[in-house]
Amino acid sequence: MKKFNPKLIMIDVDGTLVDSVPDLAYCVDELMVLMGREKWGEAKVRHWVGNGVPKLVERSLTGELEGTVDKSDFDKAYPIFLELYAENTSERSSLYDGVREGLDYMKSEGYTLGCVTNKAEQFTLPILRDLGIFNDFGIVISGDTLEKKKPDPLPLLHAAKHFGIDPKDSLMLGDSISDVKASRAAGFEIICMSYGYNHGDDIRDANPDLVIDSMAELKDYL
Repeated sequence: MKKFNPKLIMIDVDGTLVDSVPDLAYCVDELMVLMGREKWGEAKVRHWVGNGVPKLVERSLTGELEGTVDKSDFDKAYPIFLELYAENTSERSSLYDGVREGLDYMKSEGYTLGCVTNKAEQFTLPILRDLGIFNDFGIVISGDTLEKKKPDPLPLLHAAKHFGIDPKDSLMLGDSISDVKASRAAGFEIICMSYGYNHGDDIRDANPDLVIDSMAELKDYL
């Protein structure tokens, strides 16, 4: 059994700590109604989450992961979505089972914890506060904190530098190929959650160092 011995653990939000899809899907469907279109439903939106709100809006408009969006449609839809999501950031979202236990265990063992997400700060900070985990982190790096976001390694390297910890002594907890790519590029080890958002693909195919089903399992590997 592989054991990890990091000094720093950086943790993703959507699909790792928080199941935010119920709120995002609600906002997508409300947006579609306001745009005079058919609703997509939660199952469809679940495949689209994980690369930030602008990308989610593009996918909502095209119905594809990598479609070509009409600029005038996007310019109309994006501010509407921002308004909807600002009012529905954590109305239906919840922590995944095992998250609270995992965070408590990591804190009790003295690990330095940080949060890194592609979600914009205006949505990240409220959802962390509303779900009672904001104070667990020594740093929160959102999608618009720096000039680049995951899968670029910059957010992880920034966090390591902030704490004065070598990237090779650092671990990322995530759920998507974006998290794996960022971790590999930064020199972090990476543990992925099996339940997250990876556009419908099995995260094991991205070859993280470990895949677990619950953060409560971390005590067996740290």
